Amino acid sequence: MNKFIQKFQIRLKKYLHNTALGTMAMLSSFVSVVPMTAPTVHAQAMLDELVAEASVTDEATFPVAGTRAPSYTMTIPVSAYNSLPNQTDSTPFHTADGTHVRDGLIAANFLPLDTRVRFPELYGDKVFIVKDRMNKRYNYKADIWMTEYDDAIQFGVHYTTIEIF
Repeated sequence: MNKFIQKFQIRLKKYLHNTALGTMAMLSSFVSVVPMTAPTVHAQAMLDELVAEASVTDEATFPVAGTRAPSYTMTIPVSAYNSLPNQTDSTPFHTADGTHVRDGLIAANFLPLDTRVRFPELYGDKVFIVKDRMNKRYNYKADIWMTEYDDAIQFGVHYTTIEIF
């Protein structure tokens, strides 16, 4: 709970700093050139100091990728696909969110884009990210992108566990 309060305080300080700067900019656009008085300079220095303190983060507070337990686990059919025109739309090398295809991407309709998943029975701790969509008729299924057509054919279909983060 203490970390939550610290993070909230940091966000509040940044918000107040940005609001103060925005207000000063807006006022200076409506009023003719106003010289900064000593209290204004002092207030700006205090706000800058607060933001500088807030910018220093303790790396121990960030979660480590491999230690977090999955939010949800289920068993689904998993197959593979390639960037071939008969397996994709008119832009075979671009995913649904506009990125270029690469290793570690999957297509799934039942998960939001950018969701991180693992297939522990097939790939161990390798993390995949949802970047693409499948045909509308596939609800609870995932497709792993592969470079080679023969690799995708060899992969076939597996009913396996998916860990969703």
